[in-house]
Amino acid sequence: MKCTYPLLLVFCSLFIARQVSADEPTLRVLAWPGYADNDLVDVFEKRYKVTVEVTLVGSDEVLRSKLTENRGADFDVIAANTAEIHNYAGQGLLQPLHLERITNTARQLPRFRDYSKIPDIVVDGKVYAIPYAWSDMGLIYDRKQFNQPPDSITSMWDPKFQGRVLAFNTSNHNFSLASLVLGGDPFRINAADFAQVTDKLIALRRNVLTFYSQPEEAAELFRTHSVALIYANYGRQQLRQLRDAGVDVGYVVPREGALAWLDCWAISRGARDPVLASLWINYMLEPQVSHALNERQDLSNTVQEPKDASPSSRLIWLRPVEDDQRRAELWQRIISGERPPLSAQP
Repeated sequence: MKCTYPLLLVFCSLFIARQVSADEPTLRVLAWPGYADNDLVDVFEKRYKVTVEVTLVGSDEVLRSKLTENRGADFDVIAANTAEIHNYAGQGLLQPLHLERITNTARQLPRFRDYSKIPDIVVDGKVYAIPYAWSDMGLIYDRKQFNQPPDSITSMWDPKFQGRVLAFNTSNHNFSLASLVLGGDPFRINAADFAQVTDKLIALRRNVLTFYSQPEEAAELFRTHSVALIYANYGRQQLRQLRDAGVDVGYVVPREGALAWLDCWAISRGARDPVLASLWINYMLEPQVSHALNERQDLSNTVQEPKDASPSSRLIWLRPVEDDQRRAELWQRIISGERPPLSAQP
């Protein structure tokens, strides 16, 4: 377009600006709170002359719903834990990575570069994800309401704390917790044991104040409802948030062990520009970005040793479960107050 009249110069400039904006590549990121802060996104956008659209999720179920809605076509790069990565790769929702495009993996700690020893990110000999952040999911407690730190997950069911317990609104983790409390495998619940595990979760629903979804929601409820105990699905990220708000809280890994997640970056099967998506993953492994994750969120990254790591023998890394759908359907009945059938069948 050529502008020949002065009065049209402004309109011409606006048209060109819009045209440039329309031609600018867009990277669509699906991630968790704290993984794509605005200032970090700004650096990436300026460096590669792109626009980044970030969509945040608060649970594995929401992430799964968004990714599967259009077979991965709505997002380019996602952050998910290893168990979810395994499922997505098996469903054809992810594409194998070209590791030569992600050179910053050389910065990672050796244990995060040995993909053969990381459950679920290698499928049929192909690498589908790069480790990024991890945390145990322990118990946060109000120091004023405990004479000594709680040492067991069973504290969440303790009737003396009824109405002062916060648990996370998720099906998979809660069934795993209940199975663990009952002495079972957290990721492989036998059909005959589902009724007992379901009853345990019904008892939990009766004991909690509510089930939260976002860490900010849990922090606000903690401050306003004299909460004694939180199951920290977001791990030490939640501990940091509460302490930054001036709340006197402690954190423990219970004696039964703590479920622990290892979140990874992966590229969707429907990614518009896999090379750009690879650049994002590579950027996430730069020291200043990974360090920001630790400094701002108190989450452990994969390029530096954590200052306060939990004993590895007490961490139970998330694995794929026996039946996602069954757990999800039963969980919806539990939180809605509808008692599932005695057989605990959906």
